Amino acid sequence: MSENCLHITNGSALTDYLRELDFKEDILTWQEMLCEGPTIPAINSDEFFNIRTKFLKKYYDIEVDKSALRRELSKLDKVEKYDEINLWFEYDLFCHINLLGVINLIHQKEIKKPLYLICSGRVEGEKSLKGLPELSPAQLKSHYKNKIRLTKDDIDLAIALWRTYCGKDHNILKPYIVKESSFKYMSNCLKAHLQRFPYQNNGLGIIEQNILKIIKENDIKSVHHLLGYALNYQGYYGFGDTQFHRIIEKLSIFYDITQNGLVLNRKGHEALFNRHNYASEINNDMFYGGVNRLEYQFSIEQNKLVKTIVNAN
Repeated sequence: MSENCLHITNGSALTDYLRELDFKEDILTWQEMLCEGPTIPAINSDEFFNIRTKFLKKYYDIEVDKSALRRELSKLDKVEKYDEINLWFEYDLFCHINLLGVINLIHQKEIKKPLYLICSGRVEGEKSLKGLPELSPAQLKSHYKNKIRLTKDDIDLAIALWRTYCGKDHNILKPYIVKESSFKYMSNCLKAHLQRFPYQNNGLGIIEQNILKIIKENDIKSVHHLLGYALNYQGYYGFGDTQFHRIIEKLSIFYDITQNGLVLNRKGHEALFNRHNYASEINNDMFYGGVNRLEYQFSIEQNKLVKTIVNAN
């Protein structure tokens, strides 16, 4: 391991794991969830910090320690001593949007160091996709040994994707789904992103539909039990407890809590049978970068986002 490198990790769990494995180099721990909430292209700005601070407080009651955050990010102000920067991010949407943000921050700071990606996902001999902290020490060190150097085209792609994500027309992301790059899981993540907008037929995004299907097809004893299922069967989203708690709460109009557990009510069955569009009733007004999810709906027939009727002008 080169001592002249900076590691940027996707959270404190991985940072702690790397320290346990005797990674002695400097580590910057990225503590954000850019896959939700408003964003602007200029990450290295007071406006960006203010937007994110207000969002995290309003939606999740999270108090951001701005001074601690700025201290952590200040590690990017002294990069002359590093030969390279290693980016440790996983296969899911949560990590990939953060990864785009980090690459853009590095670009905006005009840092020219080589960038290497260490990305977990499919692991030989394992049935399910794996997060970085889930890897064994040998697997993690193997991932590091086989890290991928990002090309100029990769970095340009990340810059373009970030600007588009911060914009109003997320259909512009569609052509990038088939674009080849060193980001092995980017295509899956972009598809997952577009499908989390409300579907035209019922007003539920794919995550919300899957949660109702879990209730319908399984013996769910409690909201906590449902949370566990949702976390385990979420595909390429990579959401945590906090995010799913909010989504499940928004879906409470579709299920009843009985002595025997959770059961779909009439609205829940109607939603799954596509008999009514419930987008406005759920009122999940989450921002995804530059757009409020309620402004667009996903059309299966057109395979793209279309403006919600009240916004189509």
